[in-house]
Amino acid sequence: MSSTLTDLSMLELAAKLATREVSSVEATRASLQRITQVDPKVRAFLRVDEAGALRAAEASDARRQSGSPASALDGVPVGLKDIFLTQGVETTCGSRILEGFVPPYDATVVRLLKEAGLPLLGKLNMDEFAMGSSNESSAYFPTHNPWDLTRTPGGSSGGSAAAVAAREVFGALGTDTGGSIRQPAAFTNTVGLKPTYGRVSRYGVIAFASSLDQPGPMARTVADTAALLQLIARHDPLDSTSADVATPDCLTGLEDGVRGLKLGVPREYFTAGMDPEVEGTLRASLEEFERMGATLVDVSLPHTKYALATYYLLASSEASSNLARYDGIRYGQRAKDARGLKELYTQTRGQGFGAEVKRRIMLGTYALSAGYYDAYYLRAQKVRTLIREDFTRAFQQVDALVSPTSPVPAFKLGDKVDDPLSMYLMDVYTLPCNLAGLPGLSVPCGFTQGGLPVGLQILGRPFDEARLLRIARAFEREHDFFRRAVPV
Repeated sequence: MSSTLTDLSMLELAAKLATREVSSVEATRASLQRITQVDPKVRAFLRVDEAGALRAAEASDARRQSGSPASALDGVPVGLKDIFLTQGVETTCGSRILEGFVPPYDATVVRLLKEAGLPLLGKLNMDEFAMGSSNESSAYFPTHNPWDLTRTPGGSSGGSAAAVAAREVFGALGTDTGGSIRQPAAFTNTVGLKPTYGRVSRYGVIAFASSLDQPGPMARTVADTAALLQLIARHDPLDSTSADVATPDCLTGLEDGVRGLKLGVPREYFTAGMDPEVEGTLRASLEEFERMGATLVDVSLPHTKYALATYYLLASSEASSNLARYDGIRYGQRAKDARGLKELYTQTRGQGFGAEVKRRIMLGTYALSAGYYDAYYLRAQKVRTLIREDFTRAFQQVDALVSPTSPVPAFKLGDKVDDPLSMYLMDVYTLPCNLAGLPGLSVPCGFTQGGLPVGLQILGRPFDEARLLRIARAFEREHDFFRRAVPV
Protein backbone atom coordinates (compact mmCIF):
# COMPACT_ATOMS: atom_id res chain seq x y z
CA MET A 1 0.00 0.00 0.00
CA SER A 2 2.72 2.49 1.02
CA SER A 3 4.81 2.47 -2.14
CA THR A 4 1.68 2.71 -4.30
CA LEU A 5 0.40 5.69 -2.34
CA THR A 6 3.64 7.66 -2.42
CA ASP A 7 3.84 7.29 -6.20
CA LEU A 8 0.59 9.23 -6.59
CA SER A 9 0.55 12.91 -7.52
CA MET A 10 -1.11 15.39 -5.17
CA LEU A 11 -4.29 15.58 -7.24
CA GLU A 12 -4.41 11.79 -7.73
CA LEU A 13 -4.21 11.33 -3.97
CA ALA A 14 -6.79 14.08 -3.44
CA ALA A 15 -9.21 12.21 -5.75
CA LYS A 16 -8.80 9.03 -3.69
CA LEU A 17 -9.27 11.00 -0.47
CA ALA A 18 -12.46 12.54 -1.87
CA THR A 19 -13.97 9.08 -2.55
CA ARG A 20 -12.57 7.84 0.78
CA GLU A 21 -10.78 5.04 -1.03
CA VAL A 22 -7.76 6.15 0.99
CA SER A 23 -7.53 8.08 4.25
CA SER A 24 -5.20 10.95 5.01
CA VAL A 25 -3.79 8.97 7.92
CA GLU A 26 -2.87 6.16 5.50
CA ALA A 27 -1.24 8.61 3.11
CA THR A 28 0.64 10.36 5.92
CA ARG A 29 1.87 7.07 7.36
CA ALA A 30 2.97 6.03 3.87
CA SER A 31 5.02 9.23 3.56
CA LEU A 32 6.51 8.75 7.02
CA GLN A 33 7.45 5.17 6.13
CA ARG A 34 9.03 6.37 2.88
CA ILE A 35 11.01 9.01 4.80
CA THR A 36 12.27 6.33 7.18
CA GLN A 37 13.23 4.16 4.22
CA VAL A 38 15.08 6.62 1.96
CA ASP A 39 15.94 9.78 3.89
CA PRO A 40 19.03 8.32 5.55
CA LYS A 41 20.46 8.31 2.00
CA VAL A 42 18.81 11.47 0.59
CA ARG A 43 18.95 13.57 3.78
CA ALA A 44 16.21 15.98 2.70
CA PHE A 45 14.73 16.50 6.18
CA LEU A 46 16.20 18.49 9.04
CA ARG A 47 13.35 17.43 11.31
CA VAL A 48 10.19 15.36 10.88
CA ASP A 49 7.02 16.34 12.75
CA GLU A 50 5.36 12.91 12.85
CA ALA A 51 2.95 13.69 15.68
CA GLY A 52 1.82 17.00 14.18
CA ALA A 53 1.34 15.50 10.72
CA LEU A 54 -0.74 12.59 12.04
CA ARG A 55 -2.92 14.93 14.12
CA ALA A 56 -3.61 17.01 11.01
CA ALA A 57 -4.34 13.86 9.00
CA GLU A 58 -6.83 12.62 11.59
CA ALA A 59 -8.58 16.00 11.53
CA SER A 60 -8.68 15.86 7.74
CA ASP A 61 -10.28 12.42 7.76
CA ALA A 62 -12.91 13.67 10.20
CA ARG A 63 -13.74 16.56 7.83
CA ARG A 64 -13.97 14.18 4.88
CA GLN A 65 -16.22 11.91 6.95
CA SER A 66 -18.57 14.82 7.67
CA GLY A 67 -18.55 15.93 4.03
CA SER A 68 -16.87 19.29 4.67
CA PRO A 69 -13.25 19.18 3.43
CA ALA A 70 -11.30 22.40 3.93
CA SER A 71 -9.98 22.40 0.33
CA ALA A 72 -9.48 20.18 -2.69
CA LEU A 73 -6.09 19.15 -1.27
CA ASP A 74 -7.35 18.55 2.27
CA GLY A 75 -5.37 15.64 3.69
CA VAL A 76 -2.47 15.63 1.20
CA PRO A 77 0.87 15.59 3.12
CA VAL A 78 3.53 18.14 2.14
CA GLY A 79 6.89 19.42 3.41
CA LEU A 80 8.27 22.88 4.18
CA LYS A 81 11.64 24.43 3.51
CA ASP A 82 13.16 25.34 6.87
CA ILE A 83 12.89 29.04 6.01
CA PHE A 84 9.18 29.25 6.95
CA LEU A 85 8.28 30.06 10.55
CA THR A 86 6.24 27.18 11.95
CA GLN A 87 4.57 27.58 15.31
CA GLY A 88 5.89 25.10 17.84
CA VAL A 89 8.41 23.51 15.43
CA GLU A 90 12.11 24.44 15.50
CA THR A 91 13.00 26.65 12.53
CA THR A 92 16.70 27.21 11.82
CA CYS A 93 16.94 28.38 8.18
CA GLY A 94 19.74 25.85 7.81
CA SER A 95 21.94 27.83 10.24
CA ARG A 96 23.57 27.16 13.60
CA ILE A 97 22.79 30.69 14.72
CA LEU A 98 19.07 29.82 14.92
CA GLU A 99 19.47 26.45 16.63
CA GLY A 100 16.74 26.02 19.22
CA PHE A 101 14.53 28.80 17.82
CA VAL A 102 10.87 27.73 18.05
CA PRO A 103 8.62 30.36 16.43
CA PRO A 104 5.54 31.53 18.35
CA TYR A 105 3.50 31.96 15.14
CA ASP A 106 3.14 30.59 11.61
CA ALA A 107 4.26 32.22 8.38
CA THR A 108 1.24 33.23 6.31
CA VAL A 109 1.79 30.44 3.76
CA VAL A 110 2.06 27.89 6.58
CA ARG A 111 -1.19 29.16 8.06
CA LEU A 112 -2.88 28.90 4.65
CA LEU A 113 -1.72 25.30 4.20
CA LYS A 114 -2.97 24.40 7.67
CA GLU A 115 -6.33 26.06 7.00
CA ALA A 116 -6.53 24.07 3.74
CA GLY A 117 -6.04 20.88 5.75
CA LEU A 118 -2.64 19.73 4.47
CA PRO A 119 -0.59 17.69 7.00
CA LEU A 120 2.91 19.18 7.32
CA LEU A 121 5.50 16.41 7.51
CA GLY A 122 8.40 18.55 8.70
CA LYS A 123 11.17 20.96 7.82
CA LEU A 124 13.40 20.43 4.79
CA ASN A 125 17.11 21.10 4.46
CA MET A 126 18.42 24.19 2.68
CA ASP A 127 21.50 26.29 2.07
CA GLU A 128 22.10 28.46 5.13
CA PHE A 129 19.80 31.51 4.97
CA ALA A 130 19.04 30.43 1.36
CA MET A 131 22.55 31.41 0.25
CA GLY A 132 23.80 28.77 -2.14
CA SER A 133 23.13 26.72 -5.25
CA SER A 134 23.92 23.20 -4.07
CA ASN A 135 22.60 22.74 -0.50
CA GLU A 136 26.20 22.32 0.64
CA SER A 137 26.20 25.52 2.69
CA SER A 138 23.63 24.04 5.08
CA ALA A 139 25.12 24.13 8.56
CA TYR A 140 23.98 20.55 9.17
CA PHE A 141 24.69 18.30 6.18
CA PRO A 142 24.32 18.34 2.40
CA THR A 143 21.22 16.86 0.79
CA HIS A 144 21.79 14.28 -1.96
CA ASN A 145 20.10 14.12 -5.36
CA PRO A 146 17.79 11.06 -5.49
CA TRP A 147 18.74 10.52 -9.15
CA ASP A 148 22.43 10.19 -8.23
CA LEU A 149 23.37 10.30 -4.57
CA THR A 150 26.85 11.60 -5.39
CA ARG A 151 25.35 14.78 -6.85
CA THR A 152 23.69 17.92 -5.56
CA PRO A 153 19.91 18.39 -5.72
CA GLY A 154 20.53 22.11 -6.29
CA GLY A 155 19.86 24.95 -3.91
CA SER A 156 18.83 26.65 -1.89
CA SER A 157 15.52 24.69 -1.89
CA GLY A 158 17.41 21.44 -2.46
CA GLY A 159 15.78 19.67 0.45
CA SER A 160 12.31 20.49 -0.89
CA ALA A 161 13.19 19.32 -4.41
CA ALA A 162 14.87 16.13 -3.20
CA ALA A 163 11.96 15.21 -0.92
CA VAL A 164 9.46 15.62 -3.76
CA ALA A 165 11.65 13.69 -6.23
CA ALA A 166 12.30 10.86 -3.73
CA ARG A 167 8.54 10.46 -3.11
CA GLU A 168 8.95 11.41 0.56
CA VAL A 169 6.37 14.19 0.25
CA PHE A 170 3.63 14.79 -2.29
CA GLY A 171 4.55 18.46 -2.66
CA ALA A 172 6.59 21.12 -0.90
CA LEU A 173 7.14 24.84 -0.53
CA GLY A 174 10.44 26.52 -1.30
CA THR A 175 11.67 30.06 -1.80
CA ASP A 176 13.34 31.58 -4.84
CA THR A 177 15.70 34.56 -4.55
CA GLY A 178 17.79 33.98 -7.66
CA GLY A 179 16.59 30.60 -8.91
CA SER A 180 16.38 28.60 -5.69
CA ILE A 181 13.11 26.88 -6.65
CA ARG A 182 13.70 26.47 -10.39
CA GLN A 183 17.31 25.24 -10.40
CA PRO A 184 16.67 22.42 -7.85
CA ALA A 185 13.53 21.48 -9.80
CA ALA A 186 15.63 21.16 -12.97
CA PHE A 187 18.20 19.00 -11.16
CA THR A 188 15.59 16.61 -9.70
CA ASN A 189 12.97 16.09 -12.46
CA THR A 190 10.33 18.08 -10.59
CA VAL A 191 8.24 21.18 -11.34
CA GLY A 192 9.11 24.40 -9.53
CA LEU A 193 7.33 27.75 -9.79
CA LYS A 194 8.65 31.13 -8.68
CA PRO A 195 5.55 33.37 -8.60
CA THR A 196 5.55 37.06 -9.45
CA TYR A 197 7.11 39.14 -6.68
CA GLY A 198 4.24 40.01 -4.35
CA ARG A 199 1.97 37.17 -5.47
CA VAL A 200 2.69 35.05 -2.35
CA SER A 201 3.13 36.56 1.11
CA ARG A 202 6.63 36.77 2.60
CA TYR A 203 5.29 37.31 6.12
CA GLY A 204 7.01 34.80 8.38
CA VAL A 205 9.61 33.89 5.75
CA ILE A 206 13.12 34.39 7.13
CA ALA A 207 14.61 37.11 4.94
CA PHE A 208 17.63 36.80 2.67
CA ALA A 209 17.12 39.61 0.13
CA SER A 210 13.76 41.27 0.67
CA SER A 211 13.30 42.72 -2.83
CA LEU A 212 14.02 39.34 -4.45
CA ASP A 213 12.70 36.58 -2.15
CA GLN A 214 9.48 34.85 -3.19
CA PRO A 215 7.89 31.65 -1.83
CA GLY A 216 6.54 29.14 -4.30
CA PRO A 217 5.32 25.57 -4.86
CA MET A 218 7.33 22.49 -5.87
CA ALA A 219 5.64 19.28 -7.01
CA ARG A 220 5.89 16.35 -9.40
CA THR A 221 3.39 17.60 -11.97
CA VAL A 222 2.30 20.92 -13.41
CA ALA A 223 -1.27 20.44 -12.19
CA ASP A 224 -0.08 19.78 -8.63
CA THR A 225 2.02 22.94 -8.79
CA ALA A 226 -1.00 24.93 -9.99
CA ALA A 227 -3.22 23.53 -7.24
CA LEU A 228 -0.64 24.32 -4.55
CA LEU A 229 -0.18 27.87 -5.87
CA GLN A 230 -3.91 28.50 -5.60
CA LEU A 231 -3.80 27.70 -1.90
CA ILE A 232 -0.99 30.14 -1.06
CA ALA A 233 -1.54 33.01 -3.51
CA ARG A 234 -3.47 35.43 -1.30
CA HIS A 235 -3.20 39.13 -0.59
CA ASP A 236 -1.76 39.55 2.90
CA PRO A 237 -2.06 42.85 4.79
CA LEU A 238 0.76 41.64 7.08
CA ASP A 239 3.20 41.88 4.15
CA SER A 240 3.64 45.42 2.81
CA THR A 241 4.90 44.05 -0.53
CA SER A 242 1.95 41.68 -1.00
CA ALA A 243 0.07 42.52 -4.20
CA ASP A 244 -3.67 43.11 -3.87
CA VAL A 245 -4.60 40.93 -6.84
CA ALA A 246 -7.10 38.11 -7.20
CA THR A 247 -6.02 34.54 -6.56
CA PRO A 248 -5.30 33.04 -10.00
CA ASP A 249 -7.45 30.25 -11.43
CA CYS A 250 -4.61 28.17 -12.81
CA LEU A 251 -6.45 24.87 -13.31
CA THR A 252 -9.35 25.90 -15.55
CA GLY A 253 -7.30 26.63 -18.70
CA LEU A 254 -4.46 24.25 -17.92
CA GLU A 255 -5.18 21.95 -20.88
CA ASP A 256 -5.60 24.71 -23.49
CA GLY A 257 -2.24 24.01 -25.15
CA VAL A 258 0.17 26.35 -26.90
CA ARG A 259 -1.33 26.64 -30.37
CA GLY A 260 -1.23 30.27 -31.46
CA LEU A 261 1.16 31.39 -28.73
CA LYS A 262 4.40 33.21 -29.48
CA LEU A 263 7.33 31.92 -27.43
CA GLY A 264 10.47 34.04 -27.29
CA VAL A 265 13.90 32.40 -27.28
CA PRO A 266 16.44 34.80 -25.69
CA ARG A 267 19.66 34.49 -27.66
CA GLU A 268 21.69 35.51 -24.58
CA TYR A 269 20.48 32.34 -22.78
CA PHE A 270 22.14 30.01 -25.30
CA THR A 271 25.79 30.81 -24.83
CA ALA A 272 29.19 29.16 -24.78
CA GLY A 273 29.78 27.06 -21.72
CA MET A 274 26.40 25.34 -21.69
CA ASP A 275 26.58 21.56 -21.35
CA PRO A 276 26.12 20.06 -24.85
CA GLU A 277 23.52 17.54 -23.66
CA VAL A 278 21.53 20.26 -21.92
CA GLU A 279 21.60 22.40 -25.06
CA GLY A 280 20.62 19.47 -27.27
CA THR A 281 17.69 18.59 -25.01
CA LEU A 282 16.53 22.21 -24.95
CA ARG A 283 16.75 22.58 -28.74
CA ALA A 284 14.65 19.43 -29.15
CA SER A 285 12.10 20.81 -26.69
CA LEU A 286 11.80 24.03 -28.70
CA GLU A 287 11.11 22.01 -31.83
CA GLU A 288 8.35 20.20 -29.95
CA PHE A 289 6.68 23.49 -29.09
CA GLU A 290 6.66 24.32 -32.79
CA ARG A 291 5.07 20.96 -33.60
CA MET A 292 2.40 21.71 -30.99
CA GLY A 293 1.48 24.93 -32.79
CA ALA A 294 3.52 27.61 -31.04
CA THR A 295 5.61 30.15 -32.94
CA LEU A 296 9.22 30.62 -31.82
CA VAL A 297 10.54 34.17 -31.93
CA ASP A 298 14.18 35.17 -31.54
CA VAL A 299 14.44 37.91 -28.90
CA SER A 300 17.26 39.77 -27.22
CA LEU A 301 17.73 40.67 -23.56
CA PRO A 302 20.89 42.73 -24.00
CA HIS A 303 21.55 43.55 -20.35
CA THR A 304 21.56 39.89 -19.33
CA LYS A 305 25.37 39.96 -19.28
CA TYR A 306 25.23 42.34 -16.30
CA ALA A 307 22.62 40.34 -14.38
CA LEU A 308 24.98 38.13 -12.37
CA ALA A 309 27.04 41.03 -11.01
CA THR A 310 23.91 43.11 -10.40
CA TYR A 311 22.19 40.31 -8.54
CA TYR A 312 25.08 39.51 -6.22
CA LEU A 313 25.60 43.16 -5.34
CA LEU A 314 21.94 43.74 -4.53
CA ALA A 315 21.29 40.40 -2.84
CA SER A 316 24.41 40.65 -0.69
CA SER A 317 23.62 44.23 0.27
CA GLU A 318 20.13 43.30 1.40
CA ALA A 319 21.47 40.23 3.19
CA SER A 320 24.00 42.26 5.16
CA SER A 321 21.14 44.46 6.37
CA ASN A 322 18.67 41.64 7.08
CA LEU A 323 21.16 39.46 8.93
CA ALA A 324 22.25 42.26 11.27
CA ARG A 325 19.41 41.19 13.59
CA TYR A 326 21.22 37.96 14.52
CA ASP A 327 23.33 39.26 17.38
CA GLY A 328 22.90 36.75 20.21
CA ILE A 329 20.60 39.09 22.16
CA ARG A 330 17.04 38.38 21.09
CA TYR A 331 16.81 34.75 19.91
CA GLY A 332 18.87 31.89 18.60
CA GLN A 333 22.40 31.02 19.65
CA ARG A 334 24.52 33.15 21.99
CA ALA A 335 28.28 32.89 22.50
CA LYS A 336 28.84 31.56 26.02
CA ASP A 337 32.28 32.94 26.87
CA ALA A 338 31.95 36.51 25.58
CA ARG A 339 33.20 39.31 27.83
CA GLY A 340 31.25 42.43 27.00
CA LEU A 341 28.76 43.40 24.32
CA LYS A 342 31.20 43.72 21.42
CA GLU A 343 32.63 40.27 22.01
CA LEU A 344 29.11 38.87 22.35
CA TYR A 345 28.22 40.19 18.88
CA THR A 346 31.42 39.12 17.15
CA GLN A 347 31.69 35.68 18.74
CA THR A 348 28.00 34.86 18.27
CA ARG A 349 28.09 35.81 14.60
CA GLY A 350 31.50 34.25 14.05
CA GLN A 351 30.41 30.94 15.53
CA GLY A 352 26.85 30.98 14.21
CA PHE A 353 27.28 31.91 10.55
CA GLY A 354 28.88 29.67 7.93
CA ALA A 355 31.46 30.68 5.36
CA GLU A 356 29.04 31.52 2.53
CA VAL A 357 26.87 33.72 4.74
CA LYS A 358 29.93 35.56 6.05
CA ARG A 359 31.16 36.07 2.49
CA ARG A 360 27.90 37.69 1.41
CA ILE A 361 27.59 39.82 4.53
CA MET A 362 31.07 41.22 3.91
CA LEU A 363 30.39 41.85 0.22
CA GLY A 364 27.09 43.59 1.02
CA THR A 365 28.53 45.68 3.82
CA TYR A 366 31.32 46.85 1.51
CA ALA A 367 28.86 47.75 -1.27
CA LEU A 368 26.73 49.79 1.14
CA SER A 369 29.59 51.56 2.87
CA ALA A 370 30.29 55.28 2.57
CA GLY A 371 32.24 56.04 -0.58
CA TYR A 372 31.12 52.86 -2.36
CA TYR A 373 27.31 53.07 -2.21
CA ASP A 374 26.99 55.12 -5.42
CA ALA A 375 29.61 53.13 -7.31
CA TYR A 376 28.13 49.72 -6.48
CA TYR A 377 24.68 49.51 -4.90
CA LEU A 378 23.12 52.52 -6.62
CA ARG A 379 24.57 51.58 -10.00
CA ALA A 380 23.32 48.02 -9.58
CA GLN A 381 19.80 49.34 -8.98
CA LYS A 382 20.00 51.33 -12.22
CA VAL A 383 21.11 48.23 -14.14
CA ARG A 384 18.27 46.31 -12.53
CA THR A 385 15.87 48.79 -14.13
CA LEU A 386 17.48 48.20 -17.53
CA ILE A 387 17.09 44.44 -17.12
CA ARG A 388 13.42 44.88 -16.25
CA GLU A 389 12.94 47.08 -19.33
CA ASP A 390 14.53 44.37 -21.51
CA PHE A 391 11.82 41.96 -20.40
CA THR A 392 9.08 44.55 -20.90
CA ARG A 393 10.16 45.07 -24.52
CA ALA A 394 10.40 41.33 -25.12
CA PHE A 395 6.86 40.75 -23.85
CA GLN A 396 5.55 43.26 -26.36
CA GLN A 397 6.53 40.70 -29.02
CA VAL A 398 5.83 37.36 -27.32
CA ASP A 399 3.53 35.65 -24.82
CA ALA A 400 6.31 33.98 -22.82
CA LEU A 401 10.03 33.23 -22.94
CA VAL A 402 11.59 29.75 -23.00
CA SER A 403 15.17 28.93 -22.06
CA PRO A 404 17.35 26.48 -20.15
CA THR A 405 16.86 26.49 -16.38
CA SER A 406 20.49 25.63 -15.68
CA PRO A 407 23.55 25.57 -17.98
CA VAL A 408 24.51 22.12 -16.63
CA PRO A 409 22.83 19.06 -15.10
CA ALA A 410 23.32 18.28 -11.42
CA PHE A 411 27.02 18.45 -10.56
CA LYS A 412 28.98 16.35 -8.08
CA LEU A 413 28.84 17.27 -4.41
CA GLY A 414 32.12 18.98 -3.55
CA ASP A 415 32.92 20.02 -7.15
CA LYS A 416 32.22 23.74 -6.70
CA VAL A 417 32.19 24.25 -2.96
CA ASP A 418 35.63 25.89 -2.99
CA ASP A 419 34.93 27.99 -6.11
CA PRO A 420 32.25 30.58 -5.26
CA LEU A 421 32.23 32.20 -8.72
CA SER A 422 31.66 28.86 -10.42
CA MET A 423 28.84 28.18 -7.97
CA TYR A 424 27.26 31.59 -8.61
CA LEU A 425 27.24 30.91 -12.36
CA MET A 426 24.75 28.07 -11.77
CA ASP A 427 22.03 30.74 -11.44
CA VAL A 428 22.95 32.66 -14.58
CA TYR A 429 19.66 31.85 -16.39
CA THR A 430 17.34 32.12 -13.40
CA LEU A 431 18.33 35.29 -11.52
CA PRO A 432 17.32 37.90 -14.17
CA CYS A 433 13.71 36.88 -13.55
CA ASN A 434 14.04 37.78 -9.86
CA LEU A 435 15.64 41.13 -10.64
CA ALA A 436 12.61 41.95 -12.79
CA GLY A 437 10.06 40.51 -10.32
CA LEU A 438 8.61 38.17 -12.96
CA PRO A 439 7.12 34.68 -12.65
CA GLY A 440 9.29 31.76 -13.74
CA LEU A 441 8.77 28.02 -13.91
CA SER A 442 10.97 24.98 -14.51
CA VAL A 443 9.46 21.83 -16.01
CA PRO A 444 11.28 18.54 -16.73
CA CYS A 445 12.23 18.22 -20.41
CA GLY A 446 14.49 15.16 -20.57
CA PHE A 447 17.51 13.34 -19.25
CA THR A 448 21.19 13.18 -20.13
CA GLN A 449 22.69 9.89 -21.28
CA GLY A 450 23.87 9.41 -17.71
CA GLY A 451 20.29 9.63 -16.42
CA LEU A 452 20.42 13.16 -14.98
CA PRO A 453 17.31 15.37 -15.32
CA VAL A 454 17.24 18.49 -17.50
CA GLY A 455 14.84 21.40 -16.91
CA LEU A 456 13.14 23.85 -19.29
CA GLN A 457 12.50 27.36 -17.95
CA ILE A 458 9.43 29.40 -18.91
CA LEU A 459 9.25 33.11 -18.00
CA GLY A 460 6.17 35.31 -18.23
CA ARG A 461 4.61 38.70 -17.66
CA PRO A 462 3.83 39.83 -14.13
CA PHE A 463 0.97 37.81 -12.57
CA ASP A 464 0.70 35.57 -15.65
CA GLU A 465 1.40 32.31 -13.80
CA ALA A 466 -1.64 30.65 -15.35
CA ARG A 467 -0.16 31.00 -18.85
CA LEU A 468 3.21 29.62 -17.73
CA LEU A 469 1.51 26.60 -16.20
CA ARG A 470 -0.55 26.09 -19.37
CA ILE A 471 2.61 26.12 -21.53
CA ALA A 472 4.39 23.76 -19.15
CA ARG A 473 1.41 21.41 -19.10
CA ALA A 474 1.32 21.29 -22.90
CA PHE A 475 4.91 20.05 -22.87
CA GLU A 476 4.37 17.69 -19.93
CA ARG A 477 1.39 16.11 -21.71
CA GLU A 478 3.72 14.86 -24.45
CA HIS A 479 6.01 13.03 -22.01
CA ASP A 480 6.01 10.77 -18.98
CA PHE A 481 9.09 12.19 -17.27
CA PHE A 482 7.24 12.67 -13.97
CA ARG A 483 6.27 8.97 -13.98
CA ARG A 484 9.87 7.74 -14.12
CA ALA A 485 10.90 5.78 -11.06
CA VAL A 486 13.60 7.49 -9.04
CA PRO A 487 16.55 5.17 -8.26
CA VAL A 488 16.48 5.45 -4.45
